[in-house]
Amino acid sequence: MSDDDDTATEAPTRREYVKYGAAAVGGGLLAGCTSGTEDEAAPTETDESYSVTMEPVGTVEFDSVPETWIPYTGDYADMGVALGQSDGLSAIGVRARFASHLYDELPGVSVDGDDLTELYRDGTGKEIFYELEADVHVIDPNFMVNRLQWSQADVDEIRDSVAPFVGNTIFSRVYDWHDYADYTLYEAFEKVARLFRAEARYEAFAQYHDEVLEDVRARLPNETPTVAVLYPVEVPPDSFYPYLIGSGTQSKHWNELNVEDALARNGITDAQASGGAIDYETLLEIDPDALAIRIQGEITREYFDDEIVSHLRSHDVASDLAAVRNDRVIYGGVTYQGPIIHLFQLERAAKELYPDEFGDERLFDRQRVADIVNGAVER
Repeated sequence: MSDDDDTATEAPTRREYVKYGAAAVGGGLLAGCTSGTEDEAAPTETDESYSVTMEPVGTVEFDSVPETWIPYTGDYADMGVALGQSDGLSAIGVRARFASHLYDELPGVSVDGDDLTELYRDGTGKEIFYELEADVHVIDPNFMVNRLQWSQADVDEIRDSVAPFVGNTIFSRVYDWHDYADYTLYEAFEKVARLFRAEARYEAFAQYHDEVLEDVRARLPNETPTVAVLYPVEVPPDSFYPYLIGSGTQSKHWNELNVEDALARNGITDAQASGGAIDYETLLEIDPDALAIRIQGEITREYFDDEIVSHLRSHDVASDLAAVRNDRVIYGGVTYQGPIIHLFQLERAAKELYPDEFGDERLFDRQRVADIVNGAVER
């Protein structure tokens, strides 16, 4: 893909400013080298030009705010939506793994996941990136190499020919190739806010997040349960992929609710590290207080009860689990959460783990979140 010859000497377009400003930083950045030790965005000499620094890429320069953007995972998609950038969101790795249906509860906030181009099509090729021609890829390039079998040359080609990469794999800490900065959800969110020059929305979210979390944690009981987070190999399930409650952002709400990881305590290895599944006999040996069954997509309570809970109750072995006997099989949510999805997942998990304390109460104000997304923030 190239410009027409007769336009080659014209002034650079907005897209060219974004693309070549990033490329000028240097190809070595994608190997983990950075242009300095500061992990902050550093505005340049003009009001329009600015830069964002985020490992593993390093410093990327922009001469204008990106208008179109592509994440691969739903955590970064959610960050962009939270920052008022939904109009520029054009694609997602796998639609079912982006919980955009949750926005239906936010007045004036809407993202139709079906309208997003799906990047994963029995693999993810470079061609789709050329077709979409986004201004920035909010994706960890090392994720493309280590999880999607791209080569470093593929990454370099798309960076130089289409647009830069800015991102860090934050949802899990188990990958041995992730030997660079481990950002928390809000540390990564702040980087994305700098990318879109939407710092006021970020600050408003950070403040409200702290308020909600302080209230929830102040009300937690002294005794909290052991929990096993599981992903069904099939539905109805006869085995599960184990997900440990670690420091990755997929575990943020579980850590905030002070639960103990029943799997880690019993030496189970995270499926994202080993790929192994566990059966009901293994679960019975561990016998967690609660089972949190993670399923991607829009999952109704009726579906969860019919396909998961009822199956466990009627299963010869699963029916002996304490969590099944005590009605503590709960929906575990989705893997990828940004600031909005996190609030929904924190609320649901708190209510299902501690119904006596939280009941049917809404733990965060939908209108306040929608107001921040729509730009009603104090400056």
